[in-house]
Amino acid sequence: MRKEDCFYLGKIAKKFSFKGEVLIYLDTDEPELYENLESVFVENNKHLVPFFIENSSLHKNDFLRVRFEDVSTEEEAEALLGCDLYLPLKMLPKLSGNKFYFHEVIGFEVEDQRLGVVGKIESINDSTAQPLFEVLNGEVEILIPMIDHFLVQIDRENKKVIMDLPEGLIEMYL
Repeated sequence: MRKEDCFYLGKIAKKFSFKGEVLIYLDTDEPELYENLESVFVENNKHLVPFFIENSSLHKNDFLRVRFEDVSTEEEAEALLGCDLYLPLKMLPKLSGNKFYFHEVIGFEVEDQRLGVVGKIESINDSTAQPLFEVLNGEVEILIPMIDHFLVQIDRENKKVIMDLPEGLIEMYL
């Protein structure tokens, strides 16, 4: 399995018991969706390794308490601490309306209601306080804040993000 075909689920945060159980921090708003997984991919030395889950249960909102098959000691659990977990993209719940996954809109055109097509989404910068669409218009990179108020429609069929952007935002780049 390639990392490009997966989404980040969380990280093995700490050991839970002397029998090899671990607590996984789930990076999701709906941890209950992942309570009954059969397996996950654990990133180890830049490779995704499948780990099968013997049993799991939710623990304090954002954590999943997991017992992996073939991990039965504290030392074996210790070796997994800090590892990132991934699941195949096909396991993501489908979103509709104006909700979207960041990876889903890469390559979509951004269309402003006033100016028309602004450019194509090359990537999303979520390292800032406000995530930004990084849009390419010819050779010019335009940064557009991902603000719900600006978002009019996610048109999946035509691969467009339709926005109502404030006057001057796009013009300052062009």
